[in-house]
Amino acid sequence: MHVWTRCPETSTGFTTVSQPQAEALYEQKEWLRVTLSSIGDAVITTDTHGRVTFLNPVAQALTGWTQEEAEGKPLEEVFRVVNEETRRRAENPAARALREGLVVGLANHTLLTARDGTERPIDDSAAPIRNRQGDVAGVVLIFRDISERRRTERAVQDALNFAEGIIATLREPFLVVLDKDLRVLRANRSFHQAFQVSQEETENRYVYELGNRQWDIPGLRTLLEEVLPHNHAFHDFEVEHDFPKIGRRTMLLNARRVRAPADGRELILLAIEDVTDRRQAEARLEASELRYRRLFETARDGILLLDARTGKITAANPFMSELLAYAPGQLLGKELWEIGLFQDKASSQAAFRLLQERGYIRYDHLPLVAADGRQVDVEFVSNLYQADHEPVIQCNIRDITERRQLEWARAQAQASADLHRRKDEFLAMLSHELRNPLAPILNAVQLLRHQGEGANPLQAQARAIIERQVGQLKALVDELLEVSRITTDRIRLHFENVDVRGIVDRAVESARPLIDQRRHQLAVTLPPEPVWLYADSTRLEQVVVNLLTNAAKYTEEGGRISLALEREGDEAVLRVRDSGVGIAPDLLPRIFDLFMQAERSLDRSQGGLGVGLTVVQKLVEMHRGRVEVYSALGQGSEFVVRIPVVQLPDSQPQPEPVEAAGRPAQSLRVLVVDDNVDQADSAALLLQVSGHEARVAYSGPAALEAAVEYRPDLVLMDIGLPGMDGYEVARRLRQQPSLRGTMLVAVTGYGQDSDRQRSRQAGFDHHLVKPVNMQALEAILAQRKQ
Repeated sequence: MHVWTRCPETSTGFTTVSQPQAEALYEQKEWLRVTLSSIGDAVITTDTHGRVTFLNPVAQALTGWTQEEAEGKPLEEVFRVVNEETRRRAENPAARALREGLVVGLANHTLLTARDGTERPIDDSAAPIRNRQGDVAGVVLIFRDISERRRTERAVQDALNFAEGIIATLREPFLVVLDKDLRVLRANRSFHQAFQVSQEETENRYVYELGNRQWDIPGLRTLLEEVLPHNHAFHDFEVEHDFPKIGRRTMLLNARRVRAPADGRELILLAIEDVTDRRQAEARLEASELRYRRLFETARDGILLLDARTGKITAANPFMSELLAYAPGQLLGKELWEIGLFQDKASSQAAFRLLQERGYIRYDHLPLVAADGRQVDVEFVSNLYQADHEPVIQCNIRDITERRQLEWARAQAQASADLHRRKDEFLAMLSHELRNPLAPILNAVQLLRHQGEGANPLQAQARAIIERQVGQLKALVDELLEVSRITTDRIRLHFENVDVRGIVDRAVESARPLIDQRRHQLAVTLPPEPVWLYADSTRLEQVVVNLLTNAAKYTEEGGRISLALEREGDEAVLRVRDSGVGIAPDLLPRIFDLFMQAERSLDRSQGGLGVGLTVVQKLVEMHRGRVEVYSALGQGSEFVVRIPVVQLPDSQPQPEPVEAAGRPAQSLRVLVVDDNVDQADSAALLLQVSGHEARVAYSGPAALEAAVEYRPDLVLMDIGLPGMDGYEVARRLRQQPSLRGTMLVAVTGYGQDSDRQRSRQAGFDHHLVKPVNMQALEAILAQRKQ
C-alpha cells in the first residue's frame, strides 16, 4: 500500500511513500508534537514563508492564539514584540533565522504583546529547520515569560540600591566595603567628604594605600585579616591618627563579614565613626569638672549643695566647714536651720518653699551662728537648677563681716563729712555774723582817728585799744575761714609776676600794731634789686604776716625779731627769726599740723587758733616752695621759706609804690547800702570825713530808687540784704543805662572764692570783706576817680 505525502523535493510537492514509511513519519511527528507540547517554554514553528504551522500550549497561552486560529497566519501577526526601552517594534528573530539561516540568540528588553493587549517581558531565540538536503524548510521560535524573574531581579536590585543609597547618604558613621583582598569596592559620600578624597582616589585601591598609607595601622591590619577567614567581627577599635588633610582625628572602627546579594561573595563592611568632637567634649567636660572641683574646694565663699526634695545638704566645700566650725562630714544630711542659718526651723522651711516656687532667693544680710557660738553676717544666695536632668539646689554663702564693718566705717565717714560740712557752714556763718559788728566798730575807730592830735589823750588811748582788739578779732575770724578752706582744699590762687619786696613791706605794715604793742625790736633786711616771683601777692603777704605774728606772740616783751629776704640761686629765701621761747623737740615735727600750738595755759596769752602755720605751709607748697623750721627750747625759732624765682626782662616795669592814704583830690558820690544801720551810717560818715559825698540805703528796693535818683560814682553794697539780696540789686543796676559808669563794690562777711566768683557774675567790680581794709577801699576810690 502506498501513501501520498507532501514533499518539497518534487515539483508537484508530493511524493509517494510506503505504508511502513508513512507510519514511521506519523509516529515521529506525533512524538515531536507531544514533546513540544509538554516542555515549559513556548514554541512556534513556521514554514519557509514565515507562516505559523504549530503553537504549543505555552505559546498559545502567551500569545492568546489557538492552533486553529494561528495556523497559516504570518508569524508577525501572532508573535508581536516591541523593544522595552524604545517602545519600537522589535525585529522578529524568526525572520532573521529564515533570512540568514542562522540561530538567533536571546534578545534583551523585549516585550510580547498578546492578542488581548497584555504585555510581558520575554527571552526569545529562533533556529532554522532544514530538510535532508540541508535547505531551510522552516523556523522554530522558542521564548519564555520572564516576568517573575524580572520581579525577582528588580526586588534584588531595589534592595541593593536601597542598601547602597543608605551607605551613600549616611553621614555617621562612614562606611567602606572591602573585598577579600582588602581592596575598597565602595565608600559612601561621607567618607569622601570627611577625608577629603575623591571616588577615584578610593575605589579599587587597597585600604592600606589610602591617603599616603594613612590607614596602614598594624593593629587594624591584624583585625581586618581575621574577619573573613574566621568570621570575626570587631567593635569600637579606637584609632587616633594625624591625617594629612584633616589633622589629628579619633576614630572608632567596626567591621564584620557580609555577603554580596548578587553573587554571594564574602565582603567586609567597615564602619568608621569620627568621635574626635566627642572625645574633645569629654576632655573639656573632664577639665571643667576638675576646674569646678578645684573652685569648689578652694573658693573663699561657702558653697552648699542641697537635695531639691528634702532640703538636706549633700555636699559642702571646705570654706563652709571652716565658716560654720563643723567638720566636713558633720554637715551632710542636715537642713539649713540645723547648721545656724535662719532663726528657726519654720523660717528655714519657709525659705525652702519660696526657693522651690521662684527658683532663686537672696538675703543681703543673714545672721549666722557657727558651731563655736560666733555670730557672722553673711550674704545668702540660692538657686534651683537642673544637673544631669535632676533638680539641685546650690547655696552660696559669703562672709560679709568685713564689708559690714567697712560700710559702717563709710557711714561714719559720711556722717563725719556731713558734720564737717555743717561745721564749715557754721564757721562761714559765724565769721559773717562776727564781721557785721566789727565793720561799724572799725569805721568808728577810723572816725575817731580823724579827730586829729587835739583829741583827749585818754580817748586816743582808748581808740588805740579798740583798734588793736578789732584787728585781733578780725584775724581770728580770718583763721576760722582758713580752717574751712584748708580742710576742704578750697584755697584758690591768682598768679602774677610780683616783686617780693613790696609784699614784705605790706606784711610788715599789717603786723606792726602787734609788734609795737609787745615792744619788740624788728629788723627788716631787703635786697636792693627786685626778687620776682610768679605768685599770688595777697596769699604771700598772708604767709609773711602769719610768720611775723607767730614770732610776736611767742617772743617776750622787748624781744628781737628779724626778717631777711635774699636770693639764693634760683630761689627767693625769706627768714624770720625771733628770740622767743622756742619750740619743744616733741612738738617740732608737728608744728605745721592744724590746731597745733605750744602748751596752752589758762591765760591764753598767745591767742590764736593754731591755724596760722598750717596756712603758711599750705600756701608755700601751692607756690611750688617749701618751709622749714629750726628751733631749740628757750633759744628762739627760725622759719625759712624757699620759693622758685622767675626770670624777667630788664625792661620789666617796677611796681608803683602805693601812696599813703590821704584826702582825695577829687570828691566822689558814694551810695552805701547795708541793712545794718550802724555799718551804713558809720561807713557814710567815714567817707564824708574823707572828703566824699555819701548817701545810705537800708534795703534793696531803696538802693535801686536812690541809685537812679542819685547816680553815684560808686556803690558800696552789702550782699546779705533782706528780701532782695545784693546780687539781685547789682543785676538790676547793671540794666540801667544811666548807671553804666557806676562802679559796684560788694561789701560782705562772706569772703570765699565761690562768693567772689558769684559777685563777679552778678556785676560787681570789686569784692571787699568786712571789716573793710581802709587801704583797699582807698585804692578802689582812687581807681574810680581816675
